[in-house]
Amino acid sequence: MIDIVTIASAILLLVGSVFTLIGSIGIVRMPDVFTRLHAAGITDTLGAAGVLLGLALKAGFSLLLVKLLLMLVFLLLLNPTAC
Repeated sequence: MIDIVTIASAILLLVGSVFTLIGSIGIVRMPDVFTRLHAAGITDTLGAAGVLLGLALKAGFSLLLVKLLLMLVFLLLLNPTAC
């Protein structure tokens, strides 16, 4: 039987993938460079955060969880300022 952690992990991975897909569609459809960067920056942050949280749930309590959470913290701090 599938447990709640697996379902939550799958949902977060799916949400992160959808945000990344929406961002890539936005890059193609936007008219100029600055709006493309804006569309990519917002959706990239949310998409990567969803994927990292889904992987963190899947990893369980291990050193991999610490590494994934550190990546998430650095992503949330540095990615919005880079855009």
